[in-house]
Amino acid sequence: MAIKIEKKITGYQVVKPEDKTAQATAPAPVSDAAPMAEVIHMHESLERPETLVGSTYKIKSPLFEHALYVTVNDIVLNAGTPHEQRRPFEIFINSKNMDHFQWIVALTRILSAVFRKGGDVTFIVEELKAVFDPRGGYFKAGGIYMPSIVAEIGATIETHMKSIGLIHDPDMSDATRALIAEKRAAYEAAAKKPAPIAAAPTADLSSFTSSDTEASFPPGATLCSKCNTQALVLLDGCQTCLNCGYSKCG
Repeated sequence: MAIKIEKKITGYQVVKPEDKTAQATAPAPVSDAAPMAEVIHMHESLERPETLVGSTYKIKSPLFEHALYVTVNDIVLNAGTPHEQRRPFEIFINSKNMDHFQWIVALTRILSAVFRKGGDVTFIVEELKAVFDPRGGYFKAGGIYMPSIVAEIGATIETHMKSIGLIHDPDMSDATRALIAEKRAAYEAAAKKPAPIAAAPTADLSSFTSSDTEASFPPGATLCSKCNTQALVLLDGCQTCLNCGYSKCG
């Protein structure tokens, strides 16, 4: 069979039989790029599975006669892979109190729509926690101040997002923990000292527990602007928080 060469010959090489054998047995070239896994991200067109994993939280507020029960259901993305992640998919709020039924239903539908939209949904926590009641807020168990019932719903969603790893709370360093323990011990020691005869009798602050709070903070403590906990006491002439270690003196 004749082959017509259209271009000018610039060189040639004789192919031997052993060259053809080596070329046939040579391994295929390996690509440097690692195989990419098909990662599923949250988006609004993602269909709801028949079964969702959820958690229910109880909110007991002095503003409501009956407790609120907040249920957050999560969808599990990329189950069984290293990219497995839980994301909030829907939220329900139930209560025997029907006085606020309309805005509670509206809030749950809007929040569920935001969750299904995908992307970074953690911003909703700060938006809800910034809502205040013009009639005044209240202190929940533990001495934590809540400006409104909506803010406590936001705090509940924040707790849930932290439990599924969507929000990472910065860990307190060992040095800060030791400092708080030292300041608390110093405050307890100062509280146990007997008062002078001429001075007015002081309350025994050695026991920090009260009927309204679960944390061991003194009843006379004020609100800390950093952690919103009623744990700010005057120690060594400086306001110091016994919960987070915040001090106005630096």
